[in-house]
Amino acid sequence: MLNRILIWPAVLLYTVFLAAQQHPGPDPMAENLFPPELVMAHQKAIDLSDAQKTSIRAELLKAQTRFTELQWQLQDAMEGLVSLLKQPSADESEVMSQLDKVLTSEREIKRTQISLLVRIKNKLTPEQQAHLQKLRAGPK
Repeated sequence: MLNRILIWPAVLLYTVFLAAQQHPGPDPMAENLFPPELVMAHQKAIDLSDAQKTSIRAELLKAQTRFTELQWQLQDAMEGLVSLLKQPSADESEVMSQLDKVLTSEREIKRTQISLLVRIKNKLTPEQQAHLQKLRAGPK
């Protein structure tokens, strides 16, 4: 009986894992934003100006500084959560409070990522964006 009780959560988790592995449709966020690596890899092809390069580099440096701060915050929050979970009896309210700190850090990291990508996009002309779209799609 105990084995059956333990097997069902494992089956449920495995099913969730398999569902997460399936590839969803196209990512509308990724289709409309341009990672810095893509822009810099094709800077000559899209005729990126010196002013645009300087501006994008400045945005990258600012974001990298913020990412470093957020990674430290996330690491601290995760260590706190793991510490609470290692206790023989975990206080659920403390665990949930610490989980909120982890999720807040993860949210801020994602916000910073999207903000950087939007700023890069806004530095590009519509023609440069269209050219990057074609370059990203590859030869057809």
